[in-house]
Amino acid sequence: MSIWSRISDALAALASGEGLSAVFEKLRTPPEQTVGFTIAVIALSAKMAKADGVVTHAEVLAFREVFHIPTADEASAAKVFNLTRQDVAGFETYARRIKSMFGPRINILEDLLEGLFHISVADGSYHHQEDAFLTRVAEIFGLSERCFRVMKARYVKGAPADPYEVLGVDSSASREEIRAAWRALVRQNHPDQLIARGVPREAVKLAEARLVAINQAWDDLTKLHA
Repeated sequence: MSIWSRISDALAALASGEGLSAVFEKLRTPPEQTVGFTIAVIALSAKMAKADGVVTHAEVLAFREVFHIPTADEASAAKVFNLTRQDVAGFETYARRIKSMFGPRINILEDLLEGLFHISVADGSYHHQEDAFLTRVAEIFGLSERCFRVMKARYVKGAPADPYEVLGVDSSASREEIRAAWRALVRQNHPDQLIARGVPREAVKLAEARLVAINQAWDDLTKLHA
C-alpha cells in the first residue's frame, strides 16, 4: 500500500468518526512520523486554501509543487485533499494535534507553516483571512512573532523584511557575528539537513525561497557594513 493510500485510509477513518486522537496515534510510532507530517500538511493545506472562501486551481498546483504525487497515487491524494478542504472548521484541532505530535521539534513546525505560506500566495493575493489563519496556526505551534514576520516577508509581496531578523542577529552585531549566523543558516537549510530533520523529500523545495531570503539578508547587511 502506498503512502498516499495509507493517508487516504486514515482520513477516511477520521471522516467516519473513528476519532482524531486514534487516527494520529497510528501515525506517531517511528518510522511513521513522516506519514504524520504529510497528513498534517494535506489537512492544513486544504483548509488554508479554503480560508479566503475559495479553493483555486493555483493553490492546488502550489500544493503539488511542494509534494510530488506519483501518477498511481493521484486519486488517493485528491481524495485526501477533498476530504479536508470542505471548510475551515477544525483546523485548530489539527494544529494542536500536530504540535503534540512533534513536541519541541520546532524546525518541523516551521517547515509546515512555510508550506502553508507557499500555498496562501499561490493565487497572487494574500487575504486577511489567510493572515488570521496562519497567525493562529503559528500561535498554536508556539512559534515566535519574529519567525512569523520573517516568513511572511519571504512570501507576501510588500511585507517588510528586516535583514537582522532574517539572520536572527541583533542590530548591534559585528560583521563577524553576522557572517557566522549567515553560514549557520545556510548549513541548516541545506537539503540534506532538511531530510535529516524528517522533512519529506517532496517538501525540500521550500528551502529554495528560504535560502534566497537568507542570502539576500547577508548581501544587504554586507553592503551596510561595508
